[in-house]
Amino acid sequence: MAGIKTAIKRVIISPLREFILDSRATGITLLFCTFLSLVVSNVSTSTSVAYVSFWNTSIYFPILLHLPHTLLHWINDLLMAAFFFLVGMEIKRELLKGELSSFRKAILPIAAAIGGMLAPACIYALFNKDTQYISGWGIPMATDIAFSLGVVSLLGRRVPISLKIFLIALAIIDDLGAILVIALFYGETVNWLYLALSGLLMTGGLLLTYYKKMKGWLLMLTGLLLWYFIFNSGIHATIAGVLLASLVPLNKLEQYEHRFHDPVNFIILPLFVLANTALVIPGNFGEAINTSLSWGIILGLVVGKPLGIVLFSWVVVKLKWGQRPAGSNWTQMLGIGLLAGIGFTMSIFITMLAFNDIIYQDISKIATMIASFMAVLLSIFVLYLASSKRSGTYSTKRQR
Repeated sequence: MAGIKTAIKRVIISPLREFILDSRATGITLLFCTFLSLVVSNVSTSTSVAYVSFWNTSIYFPILLHLPHTLLHWINDLLMAAFFFLVGMEIKRELLKGELSSFRKAILPIAAAIGGMLAPACIYALFNKDTQYISGWGIPMATDIAFSLGVVSLLGRRVPISLKIFLIALAIIDDLGAILVIALFYGETVNWLYLALSGLLMTGGLLLTYYKKMKGWLLMLTGLLLWYFIFNSGIHATIAGVLLASLVPLNKLEQYEHRFHDPVNFIILPLFVLANTALVIPGNFGEAINTSLSWGIILGLVVGKPLGIVLFSWVVVKLKWGQRPAGSNWTQMLGIGLLAGIGFTMSIFITMLAFNDIIYQDISKIATMIASFMAVLLSIFVLYLASSKRSGTYSTKRQR
């Protein structure tokens, strides 16, 4: 018996643990889930219908409870609130004691993130003004931090640590921007009673946190009630996760981040990807994708992101408000900007809020995947090229 346990540990558990601890693991897992979902969705008509229907399975609750009514909605509204809870804790940590804790540290990534959100939204709007697609302007604004950091890790020492830190700070601010966009522009009609209840609950939670009375079980209970009130207020329910993160005591922040990291990245996000990439690729793919909607997303992510990030960063450096990350050059900054064009998870999430029409959703998702794939290839090429040039320049100087 002991021999079987040892063999299981050696063959299954240890490799699995090593994989989870790898910085590339989340990106690889999400890529695999995307590939699997697309294959199952398109292998045959009967399989496709069954697969798509599964995610839209109705879950019945008494109408008076006002809860999500399908498996897809439970994933997007409840489970993704846990993802935003993790994001909220990351934002809080960076603001209080990380790279965003002082003006000097924060100004460059803040400016870069603002540029990286404005430029894609403007490009999208130029392609889709006065069309039925205009509500999707928030789709190309987002950055998938898991994928972008996974790609950076593939390049190892070719990317300076300072650039990796800059990317993390940039992506966190980008997430905050996406959260604000979701809260302000992608909600429904506000129910002021539930919004008032949310406010009272948050006030009580903040007082408990301030007086150091917020216990673990009380935080989770507050989170569930807050999610229910926000869900019924008309503001998107995932915002509850971010609000809840503000109630986590600072001395417990690292503990909660560690506790939620693996379940979010290896259960919730893969489920989200499987459910939201269950789409049938049309036979006339070229014609279907050749729309202002898809071009707005693709160019917004692949061109708008790096353009906005590099331009706003350049202005901040030229004005001497901030400094470029140590050991980096502008070509590497362009590579980081391209990395931020990997929208994927957040872009798909905003897609589901921006459009009710399934056809528009599918076109947006396909465009997001194409753009993210292009951003990966271009960023690797530019960062590899930039590091090679630096190595060549350094070697030449040494020989002299």
